[in-house]
Amino acid sequence: MLACEKVSRWFGGVRALSDVSLDIQQGEIFGLVGPNGSGKTTLVNSITGFYPPQQGTIRFEGHTLNRVRPHRIASLGIARTFQNVALFKGMSVLDNILLGRHTFMHPSALASLFYWWWAEREEVAHRDKVEEIIDLLQLESVRDEPVEVIPLGMQKRVELARALAAEPRMLILDEPMAGMNQEEKEYMVRFVLDAKEALDLTVLLIEHHMDVISAICDRAVVLNNGEVIAQGPVLEAVRHPAVIAAYIGE
Repeated sequence: MLACEKVSRWFGGVRALSDVSLDIQQGEIFGLVGPNGSGKTTLVNSITGFYPPQQGTIRFEGHTLNRVRPHRIASLGIARTFQNVALFKGMSVLDNILLGRHTFMHPSALASLFYWWWAEREEVAHRDKVEEIIDLLQLESVRDEPVEVIPLGMQKRVELARALAAEPRMLILDEPMAGMNQEEKEYMVRFVLDAKEALDLTVLLIEHHMDVISAICDRAVVLNNGEVIAQGPVLEAVRHPAVIAAYIGE
């Protein structure tokens, strides 16, 4: 479904990615692992169009993504969450999730002029889709709350909901459990698995928690200093001697 072939990216004299290759099959949960600064988020930013690779090729369902802008990549069926919560403060949970529908919205002055005959029907359809996601992720109790007043674990769930509102076929989760306690982590794992099953998703999961990666991922690739140091079935990859050395030393 997604293939990265010898992807390289650098910033001045810093080589963030060096000849990174991986492939993700439809329907799997694929783990992307590595210490801080290993290039995980840079790779995701290359896939989603924020930092196009300077060398190599990225393909999604046959489409080459190298010079495609982020909003076009979103319309192709890739959605993501961010490492740091990137919600819109001052807006409700419902409105933040509704923003995930932007790739399907076609505003125009004419539609606004004839709102009751034209735009209202489209708005109701978008809201119906958002309500389905709110039910799936059990956000009913906070749907009308300002997003900045709800706990961090709930905010991460709202980010997941906003990504799902875009109706992706591939979902990229950038450290969705960062800053969570054990109970919140378990809830998030359950919601990721529920969403994958209900919506037939392929998932690329960046995560530091090895227990999460080992529990739910089918395969994984491990980066260190921008290079692939291990790849394969998840338990085999995370137990590789080079991975252990990268995390805790020789």
